[in-house]
Order: sequence, then structure tokens, then C-alpha cells
Amino acid sequence: MRGHASTWQYGTIESSECPCDSSRGFIAGRAKFRPSTSSSTASFIRCACVATGRRTKAFAQKNGAWIAARLRRLPQAAPFAPGATLPLRGEPHRIEHRPSARGTVWAEAGEDGAHMLCVAGDRAHLARRVGDYLKRAAKHDLQASCRRYAADLGVTVKRVSVRDQTSRWGSCSSTGVLSFSWRLILAPPFVLDYLAAHEVAHLIEMNHSRRFWRLLLRACPATHRAKVWLNVHGADLHRYGEPQLD
Repeated sequence: MRGHASTWQYGTIESSECPCDSSRGFIAGRAKFRPSTSSSTASFIRCACVATGRRTKAFAQKNGAWIAARLRRLPQAAPFAPGATLPLRGEPHRIEHRPSARGTVWAEAGEDGAHMLCVAGDRAHLARRVGDYLKRAAKHDLQASCRRYAADLGVTVKRVSVRDQTSRWGSCSSTGVLSFSWRLILAPPFVLDYLAAHEVAHLIEMNHSRRFWRLLLRACPATHRAKVWLNVHGADLHRYGEPQLD
């Protein structure tokens, strides 16, 4: 898309596991998957094959067991609830409901040294308050990282926004607006930092050319480490905050 660059967030299933038949008009390759971030939409697997609608339907019918097995590999939903554990900046935090406490949400260490995310107020508002806290934390950290990389690279970031994006970790517009998934606050800081550097670098190179990657590696030496982490753990970040499905 002209004037727009994105960092996609798919997990992959190796081609050796994909039952695509190139002799019947399919192009064998990788199957890609992501858990849906909408509670009204089922998780899905997208197979990187080229086929007509009729062949796609036939493929799904023939390989239903394979698709079901891969869907079962996807991480289970982990709603925000008292006693649940979620990662915050890569560190596990247990949600502790403090109904009589004043305030909203804050992090503290328990007597055993464990990290806790404490939530005040009515139980009915707990999930929303945790979600709002994480989005604010994500925006705070991303704004700081983007400002730092923008200064290093001599560019200007117009605005940083966070959303619950379903198919990308971050995007950059030609007008200088950067958008990120709030779920990056769940990952270790070096991962969030890499995504900030990635999108800021797009303000210079609106592509994924060799020149772009050289620029990014100079700005963010942890690029490879962060990409590996996302490939291994990225899909898991989508399960937090979603209601359990029957």
C-alpha cells in the first residue's frame, strides 16, 4: 500500500506440515495462522496457497482434521480476572482484586516477591480497568521509544497511537503517524523497542528493502533477537483479555 508500511504478526506452520498439493493447482508453501482478537470471530488458519473458491472449499473439506489439529495448537484465552496471570513487560503479574482500595490499577510486589497487578473498585469493572491500564502503559513506552529513535534518525513522529490491531504489530503512514498493537506491552521491553525502531525507520524507507534493514540494524542491534521472540511467542500475546469461548 502506497504511503503505508506494516509489521505483520503471523505465526507459521512449516511447509512440511501443510497438506497442499501443488500438482492440483495449489502452490505448496507455508500455512499461516493467528488467533482472532475479536470475541465474535473464530481463530483461523490461512494457508498460503493459490486456489479458486471451489478448490479452497474442497481443500477445507478434505483436510478438516489437519485444520482442526492446528487450531487446537493455538493458545487458550486468558481473560482478565482475579488470580489470573498475565505478562507485563515480559514479567508475569498476578491480578489481585482490591475492591475496598482507592485508585484504579497499579503494580506492586507481594510479600513473596511475586509481581502483582492490583485492581481497585467493583469486580464488574476489573477487566476493563486492566485493559485500560495496559493500553496506557503501552502508549507511554512506545511514545518514549519512538521519540528516542526519531531523534537518532533525524525524523519527526507526528503521533503515536495504540489499538488492538488484528493483523499487524505496527504501521507507519507517510504523514508520520505510527500505530501499534497495545499487546506489545506484554512482551519484553526489547521487543517493544524493536517495533518502535522498525516503524520509525519507515519514515525514511517506506519499504522492506535491504537499505531499510541496514538502517534498522544500525538503529536497533536487537532486531534479530526481537524478530525471533515474536516468531516464537507473538501469537500467544493475543489470548490475553479475551473471554473464554465455549
